[in-house]
Amino acid sequence: MKKWIGVCLTALMAASVIAGCSGKDKEVTAGEVTNAPQKTKFSISLRTLAFNYVEKSPNLNKDKWVKKLEEMTNTDLDIVLVPHKEFEQKMVQMFATNDIPDVVQGSGGVNGKEMAGSVVAGVFMPLDDLLQKYGQNLLKKIPQEAWENVTYQGKIYAIPEFLSNPSRRATWIRKDLLDQTGLPVPKTVDEYLNVLRAFKKLGVENPYMGRQDFKYSDAFFGAYDVFPYLSMFEEVNGQVQPKFMDNENMMKALQTYKTMYDEGLINKEFATINPTNYKNAILAGKAGMWTMNANELLQWEQQLKAATPSAELEIIPSPVGPDGKGGSYLYGSVTRTYFIKEGTKNAADIVKFFDWMLSDEAETFFTFGNKGETYKEENGKIVYTPPTDSAAVDEERYRQSFLWLVQDTTYNKGVLNMTEEGKDLIKVYETILAKEGRDGIQFDPRLDALVKNPDISPNSDTAPPVLLTHMVKMVYGKEPISDWPKAVEEWLSKGGKDVIKEATEKYKTKTGITMPRR
Repeated sequence: MKKWIGVCLTALMAASVIAGCSGKDKEVTAGEVTNAPQKTKFSISLRTLAFNYVEKSPNLNKDKWVKKLEEMTNTDLDIVLVPHKEFEQKMVQMFATNDIPDVVQGSGGVNGKEMAGSVVAGVFMPLDDLLQKYGQNLLKKIPQEAWENVTYQGKIYAIPEFLSNPSRRATWIRKDLLDQTGLPVPKTVDEYLNVLRAFKKLGVENPYMGRQDFKYSDAFFGAYDVFPYLSMFEEVNGQVQPKFMDNENMMKALQTYKTMYDEGLINKEFATINPTNYKNAILAGKAGMWTMNANELLQWEQQLKAATPSAELEIIPSPVGPDGKGGSYLYGSVTRTYFIKEGTKNAADIVKFFDWMLSDEAETFFTFGNKGETYKEENGKIVYTPPTDSAAVDEERYRQSFLWLVQDTTYNKGVLNMTEEGKDLIKVYETILAKEGRDGIQFDPRLDALVKNPDISPNSDTAPPVLLTHMVKMVYGKEPISDWPKAVEEWLSKGGKDVIKEATEKYKTKTGITMPRR
C-alpha cells in the first residue's frame, strides 16, 4: 500500500492524498533468530485534531509513546495522519482513490459526511462475530447507545470511542480578571456583555475569544437556542425544520455578536482565526472568555500560567436567553470511530488491540505513562504529579486523549480524582454541565436532501456554508441583520424545502430519528 507523506513534509502534501508519517521497515535480516511472537502489523489513519504535539512531530511512528504502545500490545503500527483542518476533504479523496489503510478513524457514526458512503458501499467489514470472540471488554464497557450509532442494517461496522455525558463544551472565564472587575459571575446575555466591556477596560486584547466559523465561540447562539447545526431540528406547527428558521431569535443572536464586534469585545479578524491561533492567544493571556471542552481545563490552566502566573480559569454557566436556558450543543454518544477495511487478514488481532484499550493496564498507561519515568508507586498506590511545563502538558494531553483511541472521553477520572482541583472539575460536570445544553431532533442516517446538496448542509458544529457566509457578513456589518429571513429563503430555495419535507415525513413515521435529550 502506498505510504502517505507526513505532515512534517509539508512541501510534499499537495502530492499526497492524506497527510501521514512514513511507514517502517520491520524485516528480519538473514540469519537472525527470534522467538518473539509475530507482531500484528496494520496501518491506521488518525485525524491530527489540531494537537500541537502531533502536528509538530517529525514522525509520529517513531514517537516514544507509540513505541511503548506497540511494545505493550505486540503491534507494529503505521500511523497515517489526516490534517485536522482538511479532514473531510482528505477523507473523501482517500475513498475516491481507494488508498485506504487497514483501520480508518471516523468522527461519528456510520453515516458521517467524512465517510462518503463507504460503509454502505461495503468498504468495511461487519465486526459482530469478531467482537463476540475478541472484544468482550469493548462489549461490556461501551454503552449500547454508542453501538447503535455504529450499526448499519443490524450489523456493527465500527468500534466507537464514547461519551457518557453529552454536555462536554463549557464556557470558560479568566476568574482572576473577573475578580478585578468587581462584577459577579454573569448569567444573562446583557450581564455577559457587561463583563466583556469591563474586560476591555482592563486592557484584555480579546474579551471574548472568537474563532473561524464561530467554532468554540458560539455561546450566544446557544442562549437564543438557534444553533444552525446538524442536530438542531425542531417541530413547529406540525413541520420539522432547523432552529435557525426562528428568525427573531437568530437575529438577536447575530446582533449580540455584531455588538461585540462593533465595541471591540471580539477580535476584528475572528472569522479567520484558526484553532492553533485561537489556543495560542488564550494561552498567551490575551483572552478573557471562551468556549472549550471542560475536561481540558486543568491542562490549559497549567499552560496559561507559564505566561501569566496569576491566571485562574473557571467554568461558569453559559449565558441564558429568553427561556432562561443556554449551553453548548449536546454531543452524541460517539466521538471517534474505528472501521476495519474489508479483507484485512489480521482483523481479529486488530479487535484485540482495541479491546486492550479498555483494560486496567491501558488505563494506567495512558493516564499516567511509564512507571519510573512519569509516575511511581508507593505502598501499592500510584503517585503522579501532572506536568506544569507547557510542552510536557502537550505531551500528556496527547497521550491521554489522542493516543488513547477508545475510552470514555467525558474526563480522565484517574487524574482528576488525585487532586482537589480535579475533584472540583468533576463537580462542574455534576452541577453546571448537567443542567445546561441545547439539543434537537436528529436524523440518522443524514437526510438525503442534505447529502445531495453540501451547500445547505450543516455539520455537527458549523452552519451550512450558504448561511455561514451571511452570518459573518452580518456581524461584520456588510449585510443588515434584518435580511436574515432572506438568507433563510435562499437556503430554502437551494434545497431546504426538500430537507423540511423529508424531515417532517421521517418525524411522522418515526424513521431514523432521535428526540431531544434536554
